[in-house]
Amino acid sequence: MTKTSIVQHLALVTCLTLCASAVPAAEISPELIAKAKQEGQVTYYTDLIVDQIVRPLTTAFEVKYGIKVAFTRGDSQVNSIKLLNEYRAGRVIADVFGLTSAMEVLISAGAVRQFTAANAEELPPQYRDPDRYWVSSHLFVLTPGLNTSLVPVAQRPKSYDDLLLPYWKGRMAWKMNDLSGGPGFIGNMLTSMGEERGMEYLRKLSAQRIKMVNASARAILDQVIAGEYPMALQIFNHHAAISADKGAPVDWLRLSPASINPGLIGLPKNAPHPNAGLLFVEFMTSKEGQQLFQKASYLPARPDVPPLKPELIPETGGFEAVVITPALTAKAMNHWDKVFADLFR
Repeated sequence: MTKTSIVQHLALVTCLTLCASAVPAAEISPELIAKAKQEGQVTYYTDLIVDQIVRPLTTAFEVKYGIKVAFTRGDSQVNSIKLLNEYRAGRVIADVFGLTSAMEVLISAGAVRQFTAANAEELPPQYRDPDRYWVSSHLFVLTPGLNTSLVPVAQRPKSYDDLLLPYWKGRMAWKMNDLSGGPGFIGNMLTSMGEERGMEYLRKLSAQRIKMVNASARAILDQVIAGEYPMALQIFNHHAAISADKGAPVDWLRLSPASINPGLIGLPKNAPHPNAGLLFVEFMTSKEGQQLFQKASYLPARPDVPPLKPELIPETGGFEAVVITPALTAKAMNHWDKVFADLFR
């Protein structure tokens, strides 16, 4: 994909996103609500932070519909393995799940079912699966983040090429796996620059001696704030904004394009409470549910519910972004992992 075509694609995405905000509120099927209430409960596997969003979300759903929610919190890799094992054993427990990676593995294994949700139909097209296996409840925008006390204004990168400057040699860090680490950064470069130019850039970047850290993106950002590293290359920009509001010496870099990882919601095949699971998806993607994500400082997927800080998303933040979908990772993730292993490990 050429740079021109990427810019054109991003412009189209922005137009579609803004147009979607004019769609009237969706009407949830009364039949679905009745069947969900008859089932009476829903089990939710989530990778979200419990006190920040899961409890407010599940409590609001219970109050609205009188349906009890049991939730289990685990990282995306943990959730995907549990879902896969339950499906293969014929003992499915979850009714609805959320994760940011490995959706393509579950789809390939036949462990998730297709669905249509009225509220999810109002999301921009890049935040819902054309094959109807997933929709997005929220977004993760991944960018570099730096310690503002350690890095003078004059040295702060304004483009990805600035990361190649001698100043940054040995002064950057990232995690070793996943889309929120080195492979995700590589995927953004190869997708946005194209294979030939992207590989040329990454070979130059490999000479910068980037520090490998065995920790989450949030934990690495905390280490940047503590002064252990001047910069982390792949962090969630809303984490930096939250910490900055609390007085931490941190900022995220408005480099274009950033990458967007949609927070994915899916429904397991053969779930014990399929209607309650689908109703929970309807609630998460409704304006009411999205306002709970907004209040919790997440980045809602609905364009008519902007984040508390509109500058955090490309449509209102003045930067471009590449959306890393499960279809893209299914096609290219193994390649990104190999490039990471060949050049940076």
